[in-house]
Amino acid sequence: MIKSCLSCHLPETYETIEFDKNSVCSVCTGHKYKKKINWKDRKQKLDRLINFFKGKHDYDCIIPFSGGKDSTFTLHYLMKEYSIKPLVVRFNHGFYRPLVEENNQNTFKKLGVDFIDFTPNWKIVKLFMIESFLRKTDFCWHCHTGIYSYPIRIAKLFNVPLVIWGETQSEITSYYSYEDNKIEMEDEEKFNKIRTLGISADDMFSILNNHYDNIDRRDFINYTFPSKEELKDLNLYSVALGNYIPWDYKKNTDIIKKELGWKVGELEGVPKFINSNGEKTECFMQGSRDYIKYLKRGYSRVTQINAFELRNKRKTSKQAKKENKKYDGKEPHSLKILLNYLGLTKKEFYKIISKQVVYPNKMKISKQKSKKMSDYETWFKEKKN
Repeated sequence: MIKSCLSCHLPETYETIEFDKNSVCSVCTGHKYKKKINWKDRKQKLDRLINFFKGKHDYDCIIPFSGGKDSTFTLHYLMKEYSIKPLVVRFNHGFYRPLVEENNQNTFKKLGVDFIDFTPNWKIVKLFMIESFLRKTDFCWHCHTGIYSYPIRIAKLFNVPLVIWGETQSEITSYYSYEDNKIEMEDEEKFNKIRTLGISADDMFSILNNHYDNIDRRDFINYTFPSKEELKDLNLYSVALGNYIPWDYKKNTDIIKKELGWKVGELEGVPKFINSNGEKTECFMQGSRDYIKYLKRGYSRVTQINAFELRNKRKTSKQAKKENKKYDGKEPHSLKILLNYLGLTKKEFYKIISKQVVYPNKMKISKQKSKKMSDYETWFKEKKN
């Protein structure tokens, strides 16, 4: 029997979660603490931070950007509130969907920004995917590391000390809590703790160099966080906007829909009425990531979205439980594409995951398939030679 949070229904297999004596999870406890925070004071800290850096460099700040709801809101908020000149930076992981590109173009043209889009070597990305899946059953190592290290490297390259991210980790995990009452810095320590899956770029180089020919060490640079020595002259200040203003996914999404015409896309495995805020709709591999989570940990994206809704009292416990049971855990159509990328059969896929199931969950292979997404035929599929 898996123990779940009495308040939001996240299970004990959720990463970093802990329960208090009332069976309420640490993420919910942190969320309640938000009400005690002096947000006016934190907003004034943000004002001072922006004003300190504004106008002193070619760009006022770097804004890492995916085109999802959080990064779009961050860009819109900072430009509207402070009239800053940002450099928008995207690490293109290779799985972006057509609607996110449409949203991005619309956002950039309405706001007027400079944008850098970096696409890494696909051949080396595929090697990262298979090796991280074999070791951690998470094929997104290149994304986890790249989206956080590349913008910092761009900050160094352009000599822009201020980097502003979107949501705070306190909203989704217990690695860092609102109760810490400290500015959440995206530094090397945090990068290694949360982003790398315990596999550094040096580790990955050693792994691949031992198994494949013609591995170039330079292909790994953009997956490494710059060292303190590299950053000593930059005086980097890398923070999350969600530490300075109260973060509300629904309200934020409503704002960018109204102000920017941002469109909510589909999410594989999650009905539209559950994902009305546009959670994780930019990546066409998200359905497979969530399915792996279900196999390993016994819950998936529906449960996670409903946890947000329950904390904000926008859904009843009974309704959330019913939806979680009904919709979580169906096999996604994107799995076929993923297996082709990884060079695995479905049998091999399940066997690898079965060895890393998180106790006390027991892996349940779904006999149902989720709905095929309307843009499925546009997703990149490799042709076999």
